[in-house]
This record gives sequence, structure tokens and C-alpha cells, in this order.
Amino acid sequence: MFRSTKLPPLSLPFLLVIACTVMPCAASTPAATEDADAPSSSSGDARVIVKFKSEAVMLRRHALSVRAMTPAAAGDVLQRRAETLGARHGRTMNAGRGINERTQVVTASNISATELARQLSADADVEYAQVDHPRRKLAVPNDPLFGPAQGVSPASGQWYLKTPGGSGGQLSSIDAMGAWDVTTGTSSVVMAVLDTGVRTDHTDLAGRFVSGYDMVTSAAIANDGNGRDSDASDPGDYVTSADIQNVIFQGCSQDNSSWHGTMVAGLMGAASNNGVGMAGMSWNSPILPVRVLGKCMGYDSDIMAGVRWAAGLAVPGVPANPNPAKVLNLSLGGAGSCTTAYADTMAEVIQAGAVVVAAAGNESGHAVSAPANCPGVIAVTGVRHTGTKVGYANVGPEVALAAPAGNCVNETGECLYPILSTRNRGTQGPVAGASGSTYSDGLHYSAGTSFAAPMVAGTVALMFSANPELTPSQVKSLLQSSARPFPGAGSSGGVPTCTAPTGLDQVECHCTATTCGAGMLDAGAAVRAALALAASPQHGPLTADIAATPLIPAPNETVILSAARTQHDSGRTIASYSWSLLDGGGIVPGFIDSTTSVTASLRPTGLGTFTVGLTVTDDLGGVSTTQLSVAVTTLSVEVTTTPSSTVDAGTPVTFSLNNLQLSPDRSLAGQAWSVPSAGAGVSVLSGGQGSDSITVTPSAAGQFTVRLTVTDDLGKQAFADATVIVNASVTAYGADGTTGSTGSTGGSGGGALSILWSVGLLCATLSLAWMQRRPVRSGPCNGHR
Repeated sequence: MFRSTKLPPLSLPFLLVIACTVMPCAASTPAATEDADAPSSSSGDARVIVKFKSEAVMLRRHALSVRAMTPAAAGDVLQRRAETLGARHGRTMNAGRGINERTQVVTASNISATELARQLSADADVEYAQVDHPRRKLAVPNDPLFGPAQGVSPASGQWYLKTPGGSGGQLSSIDAMGAWDVTTGTSSVVMAVLDTGVRTDHTDLAGRFVSGYDMVTSAAIANDGNGRDSDASDPGDYVTSADIQNVIFQGCSQDNSSWHGTMVAGLMGAASNNGVGMAGMSWNSPILPVRVLGKCMGYDSDIMAGVRWAAGLAVPGVPANPNPAKVLNLSLGGAGSCTTAYADTMAEVIQAGAVVVAAAGNESGHAVSAPANCPGVIAVTGVRHTGTKVGYANVGPEVALAAPAGNCVNETGECLYPILSTRNRGTQGPVAGASGSTYSDGLHYSAGTSFAAPMVAGTVALMFSANPELTPSQVKSLLQSSARPFPGAGSSGGVPTCTAPTGLDQVECHCTATTCGAGMLDAGAAVRAALALAASPQHGPLTADIAATPLIPAPNETVILSAARTQHDSGRTIASYSWSLLDGGGIVPGFIDSTTSVTASLRPTGLGTFTVGLTVTDDLGGVSTTQLSVAVTTLSVEVTTTPSSTVDAGTPVTFSLNNLQLSPDRSLAGQAWSVPSAGAGVSVLSGGQGSDSITVTPSAAGQFTVRLTVTDDLGKQAFADATVIVNASVTAYGADGTTGSTGSTGGSGGGALSILWSVGLLCATLSLAWMQRRPVRSGPCNGHR
């Protein structure tokens, strides 16, 4: 469920603050742990979302056709499934609404939702069972940067839509005017607002809506006297002192109506260029209102059903949506990770071609909320007018990019930089018609990531208007590649750098790519990039790329970083490169040459890992950032030969791995022997490739080289060669002149041995003659000539 803007100390689980609305909102309360239970209906029954396996017997017995069945017939099938499931587990279960053909809500009494989900998860027919948690509007936190203000309207007006760097130094302004130069939207691109409903009678929203739907199932939460119906108007989400006595509203605070959905709708598509009120992001794209939140909260199951219906997917018991949306905005959420049920829903919607934009949440720098943290969802965090993270906004690696969220700067007087939007004058129920139409201002100000998200969603509608063929992944890529870089850490004295969420608050801080996304929304650049992609789809958006040479260096080895592989459209050029050392790892003190060229160099001094960043900017102002982590390792090896490096032909030679040098935190992934220089009858090796040694027998005179190549678990390679000289085989003779055993000399083989044998025979003959007759005075035997 999703609850309201003010949270007392006993908040329900998975509450998140969606960006609130008006100044009177109180501080939000930390969410309970994910596995805590919360009342799930006005009766206190446990509510669980169940998805049946595709092969489940239950589905065959109780088949559901969401398009062919009447609401009554669909409800009967869902109830029979619940009753059958309950009988298996020995308890009475009732059906809630269906989400799709295999997924529905079941309720049960006298058991916690967590325990019910655990029991049902073990059922053979169930793919998963998860608690139907409450979700809440993202409330404005009681941050010291956002104190009470006075005044009737913000002097800055709609500062967030203007060109960055105006007279007030609004670095985070999104340049909507640059986008409007390309398109102001088309009627074929529908924008869905999944929220508290809308006031269709606001003078600045008249004629901007297509028929929506109210998905809130609980009449108590809906505050309109019934459950689901085709009326998506907002009756007010106020909470009275009597309301909070009801078990369903435990954890809620007494509060006035927020008109939250009407404010989101105004930012996305208020009537524009009409001489009245404010301007919306997309002037001509119709708004599809889907009410998923009521008093204080809204259930996951209602939100999921609303998301599916908005994208044109079937929901049991609900008429088909005749106007499927291309972009869905969810300025809501709850603490905790993305559940499987949410991930399923988002995957189906994205597969259908819709883009889902969600607020990151307002818990003062804590982890991104669900469903913004679901795969494929474009999560948006908030920045101040100066470009630093606004105190209340959440951070984390799931964030795609940032947009203005509103900040007051001063603690007294008029709020200087709120987000101006459409709202109603009513404190509980609405004031009808023109007399109830008003705007947030410097006194009743609006701020929060709920209002950053619809700026991105409106930009997406303009991107689809410029290029209808975009895919959801291309939209996200273009938004990120065209985003403007965050101001550097030295631009604001005393402001720390944002860090990964730790569970502790972190207020204003300097954004990084891993905490606030790729950069700050640039609507003009994003729409131009979408248009350029339509003109030359073979090239794609600006995408920074880093290549390192060597990829896995050794200590004290110079590393050359190159941005030459950066991709950009053929109609653009790269205007600038900016290299940064994100984490030196204690081994890299800095760059050793320019950080603004296509290449940059550095030299690590030891073993470890360092991380570099690259920001490239094209001639149209498009920006893309990336980073690369480089591991510095050592790897070397030697090879020894046995018996030696000089042998006779036919003598086996063993080559062995020796003196392997490997970084302590690395392992050897492979080793291979080869012959880079063939000879001596050796050209290839066989056997023993992965061993520490290999034996080779040369067959002829000459020389050959054997190489050992070793590879570590990072893919780094080193090699060592060993060369062997091979002498030719020789023939020895016995005393009788017959062939004997073979040997070798350094001479010319067997012929040399024949001469020596002849000389020896001559010497023996002369010696015998001398002994018999007279001395021999000279000759070859005594060295005299």
C-alpha cells in the first residue's frame, strides 16, 4: 500500500516518500523493515500477491480469459482459485483483484501477510507469493534546508524549464525551450500519470485528458465511496483524526489533501502557450490519469494493475484501455528492493514498448525506493538549482539521471526555487471549477523527487514525438548520453561528495555517476538526439568508451587511456574530453599528462585496482560519461631445459615451468606450450598442453624454440621461450672396422673418425718398425716434422 505525506513514528513497511506537494507536509518517518507486516485491508486481513505457475493444475481447472470474460465471471474464477488454494492450506481465503491471467491477490484472516506469503510460496502450483505492501506519496522531509516560507508566488517562476545558468545561477535548469524548438509534442504519444487521480476541471488542464481509470480497490482508501471504476478524478486524499483510528490507516498522520496527481499532471502537460498559468513539458500529448493511490496509501497490486492497464495490457475485470500510454510516470514508491512481482510487471510493460519513469524517493540520501529500483525503470533523483543533490533526495547505482526537484535556499520568507505546478484550493474535498484552480507558489511550495520525475517523463514524450520508433532502451541511453555533467566537487565550498547509501542520512552533496546517474536532464539535447537518431539510425547516440593499453598493466608500467572508440552520430563532432581519476586505489596519484585530450596517461606504482572516468561532450551539447576499472597485476614465468640446451639429435628434451611470478590475489587460469620457431625436426607439440612440463625429441640437427604461455584469471598473459641447439647423430666403429654405437663430435661426422683411425694405424706400424730396426726421426706420431 501507498500512504500519505505525513508519517508518524510507527510507519508501515515499504513506505517511501514520494515528492510531496505543499508546504504544510511534515517530515517523513523512517520506513519499517521489509519483512514487517502492515494491515492490508480495512478488516486487517493479510493480503498477498500470488502468481501461479504456467503449468499449474489450478489454472487448468479455473481458466481466466481477461478479455473475453465479464467482470463478474472473472471475479468468480479468481474466487474459486482462492478457495481452492485455501482448502489446500487449511484456511479460508478470499480473492482480491487480478493483475493478469496468472496473478491475483488473495486475503486471509488471523495470519500475518508475511507468514501467508511464506506458506503459499511452498505450494506446488505457485510461482511466487509476496506481501501486497503499502506504498506512499513521497513526502517532503523536514530538512533544515526547507524551512517555512512566506510569499504568494516564487519570484523565479518556472525556473526549472529555462536555459541553464540564468541570472540566479540555475545550473540544473533543463532547457525545455531547446526541446520545444524541435517539437511541442504530438497527440499520438499518450502520457500516463499513476498517482492520486487528477482534477480534470483545473483551468490549466482542461481538455488535456483522455479517459482513465480508478484502480484503488479499497473503498476506505479510495475515499470516493467505491472501489475500482472508470472515474480517475481525485476526491482528495486528506486523512482525519477519525481516519487514523481505523486499523487500515495505522501509521498515517492527519493531513489535508495533497492534490499530488494534479501537480504531476501539470508538470507533464499543462495547457501551454495559452496565456494562462504555467507551461507543461509536452503541450500536445494527452494525459492518461490512472488512480492508484488514495488516502495515505495504495497497494502494490493496485499499482501493478494500473501500470499494466496504462500500457495497454489486460487486467482482469477492467475494460481494455483504448489509449495505451508510451510513457508512464510513477511519483510514488516504498523502501526495499524491487520485488519479483514488480519486476515481472515492469518487464511486461517495457516489452510492450512503454517507458516507465519513477521517482527515486525522498529519504535524505538513502537507497533508491521500489519500484524505481526495478530493472528497466528510469529512476530519477533530485538536484538543487545549483546542481548539487538536494538534501532529501535518495541516491544509488539504480539512478539513471537527475532533474530539478525544488529547494528553498532560505529558511525564512518566500521559497526561492520551488517547483510550480497545478493544484486545487480544497483542504479536504476539492473546490470545483475555476474557483478551485490554483498553483503551488513560494508559500505553498512543492518540492521532491516526485516533481523531478515528471520533467523526465515529459521529455520522453517529446522524444517519442520527435522519433516514434524509439525503443525503451534507446530512450534511456539518449537521456543519459545527452545529460549535462554535474558541477565539480570544488564548485561549492564545504559541500561533500555523495557516497553510496549506508543507511545514514546524507543531505546536500556533490553528485557522482554512481550516486545520481549520468548527469542532469537536458531536455533540449535529449530531444535533438532522438531526432538525430531518426535521421541516421545506423549511428546511434553519443556513447563514451575507454580503451586501456595495456589492459592489465604491471606495477610501474605506463597505461595509455584512449577515448578513440567513443561513438557519435555522423552529423556531430566531439567538442571536448575530460578524464578524471575516480579512485586511485592507493597506487595512482594522478595523471602524468593532459586530462582534456583524446588520450591520457598514468603510471600505477603497485598492485591493486584503480578507476578512471571519461566525460565526452559533442558540438550540440550532448554529454556521455563512462568509467573503467583497471587491475594492476604481476605475471611472469621462466622455462628450463633438461638435460641441457644443447643435445644430440634423438635425445629427449624436457621443458619445465620455472619461477612463476603471480599476484597474491590472482590465480593461474591456463598454460599452453607451443613452437614459435621450428627446426631440428620439431614443428608442433602434442600432449601435455596444460601441464607444468612437456618433453620433445628432436630428430635432426639444427635448433628449435619452445614457448610456454601462462594466463591468469583476469586474462593477463606472459610467456617464456627456451631454445635448444641439436647436434647431428654420428657413427662409432669397433677395432675390426665394423659399425658400432653412435656418438657425436664437433667435427664433420663419421669421416673425421675414419681419418683418425687411419692415422692411429699408421703410427702403430711405424712404431713397430722402429722397435725392430732404427728410430723414426720425424712423423705424424711424435709431433716432429
